Amino acid sequence: MKAFITLLFLIFSLQNFAQNISGQAYYQSKNALDFDVSDTKSQLSEDVKKTILDGMKSMLENTFILTFNKEESIYREEEKLDANPAYAGMKMMMGSFMPGPMYKNLKTGKMLEENEFFGKQFLVTDTIQKLDWKLEKESKQIGQYVVFKATAIKKIDPNDFLMARPKKKDSSANEAKDEKEKNADNKKNEIPDPMDMIEIPEEIEITAWYTPQIPVSNGPGEYGGLPGLIMELSFYKTTILCSKIVMNPKAAEKIEAPKKGKEVSREEYTKIVKEKTEELRENFRNMGGRRGSGF
Repeated sequence: MKAFITLLFLIFSLQNFAQNISGQAYYQSKNALDFDVSDTKSQLSEDVKKTILDGMKSMLENTFILTFNKEESIYREEEKLDANPAYAGMKMMMGSFMPGPMYKNLKTGKMLEENEFFGKQFLVTDTIQKLDWKLEKESKQIGQYVVFKATAIKKIDPNDFLMARPKKKDSSANEAKDEKEKNADNKKNEIPDPMDMIEIPEEIEITAWYTPQIPVSNGPGEYGGLPGLIMELSFYKTTILCSKIVMNPKAAEKIEAPKKGKEVSREEYTKIVKEKTEELRENFRNMGGRRGSGF
């Protein structure tokens, strides 16, 4: 109860300070990777399997910078040198599903996102999604900031491949697998469909930790809507943690709405991704079916 009273006091006392606030927040994004490549039927060597796992881990651990003021922000991945050229192909493939620089205008509720999808540039227009946050009384310390807990449930688009994770093993799945293996004598060399090994949840629970000491209703990526900057975010095996904040920096990226790419709505872009993914999946099936013919 004491922490919650402190929260209310901070919100009230910092309202005037918020009018001219600006800053940069650095976030480390990490994903728990529990994908067992050994479960696949492909004839991959152990070295190749390790390369795949290391590459996926490298792709999923990134640093992002949120440059913000009271009403606007731009969120982009920090540029870094590719330490392992062996992951170049995988990075190009996964990069097609990774969002680019994201601009948010809290006053208008508008969001713009630059995306490059298989060599084509798109400017995705959207509205900032408003989550039904539940403010909790629990608090803790992150660096010099007091943060408070908030939770919400978010519906997931079935074509949001950023939320894809390996399918969980269960008894029914194992029974189906055994049955399939009994009738697979003529398919020993068939390459497995990667889409059969992943799943996308219908909804996820989001836990955020925000600080009223930085009274901007913003946070990493598309997230915000709380009475303070989000310092930590966790959902579906992903954790995004703020590692550094620079308030009122003298030299910072100018916050401007992106303009690069063909302008499409979120619905239109989702349709494009779905159709292209189905095309790639079909090509993969055909390639697997002709493995013996040299494809």
